[in-house]
Amino acid sequence: MAARANWWESRRSRQRIDRVVLYLVLTVGSAVFLLPFYRLLVMSVSTPTDIGTYPPKWIPNPVAIANYWEGWVAYYPFTDYLKNSLIITSTSIVGTLVSCILVAFGFARLRFPGRSFWFMVLLATLMLPGQVTLIPKYVLFAKLGWINTFLPLIVPNYFGSAFFIFLLRQFFMTMPRELDDSARIDGCGYLRTLVQVLLPLCKPAVIAVAVFSFVDHWSDFFGPLIYLSDPTKFTMILATALLTASFAHSFVHMGYVMAVTVITVLPVLVVYFWAQRYFIEGIALTGVRG
Repeated sequence: MAARANWWESRRSRQRIDRVVLYLVLTVGSAVFLLPFYRLLVMSVSTPTDIGTYPPKWIPNPVAIANYWEGWVAYYPFTDYLKNSLIITSTSIVGTLVSCILVAFGFARLRFPGRSFWFMVLLATLMLPGQVTLIPKYVLFAKLGWINTFLPLIVPNYFGSAFFIFLLRQFFMTMPRELDDSARIDGCGYLRTLVQVLLPLCKPAVIAVAVFSFVDHWSDFFGPLIYLSDPTKFTMILATALLTASFAHSFVHMGYVMAVTVITVLPVLVVYFWAQRYFIEGIALTGVRG
């Protein structure tokens, strides 16, 4: 009994040591990844003199908190750019959710000839680089007269995304078919079954798709750069990048630039932390059943 007790105690000791080592590694790794963001925050509340000092100051003194509201209006009308980003992002998320949910429901719950074939065709589009379709899409949007409007950034989202359709379809596949049968007995059609029966159970996957879509469209730089030429229609990301680029040609208060950058990044962090639980659950449960 004494030997067994000693073995059990030694095992628990090893588990404690392993846990301490694991937490230590995770803490160091987190610090390494958070260090650039901390440096961004420090520079956003620093004066030009403190930003240019070497070695760099890790604690700003004095704290120039006014950089945030002064930088917001100093160079560009960022309030207008914020409105543009919100319009493009919100409408794109709505289009992505509506189109992807409907198509994923069809592939997961409906039986029709060629369903597997067309689903493989859909997945094959994931192998197609975006650069291949860039010029044809630009020519198409130019012929439609959509250049220098928000339409090229919004309308394509209403035709679905292969990755999001696959994600939602896998989640729909985890639900028992008996739900559809019960809804049909109660007189529900396909659309009513989707909206009233299945969608409430798909909340984690839907939120995961919404978060992915929000990050994609809010952080999109290449799309607005290609399709928008009117400065009044720029997005937050595009305007912030141009503000940073102008530093090479004229004096720009880097504290203002960093403050605007923090404001630009903040919505992504807020959305992620607000939806973190649903986001992780949606990704984890997607692959439960093929």
